[in-house]
Amino acid sequence: MTTTIRHGQKLTVDEVCAELQIARSTFYDWRQKGRGPRCIRLPNGALRIRRTDFENWLADCEDRP
Repeated sequence: MTTTIRHGQKLTVDEVCAELQIARSTFYDWRQKGRGPRCIRLPNGALRIRRTDFENWLADCEDRP
């Protein structure tokens, strides 16, 4: 699957969870423990994740020999 990254694209928590195939509770658990991707809290309390922050976080999660 190829993904086109748009500059400035923001993802919802549901979109991140769908891409990672995890439950929302797992995302919020990681976030509480400081292990999830950086998030932006909107004035209405909703969270957004910059696509670039998400991709960088994924790269940091990779196992290195």
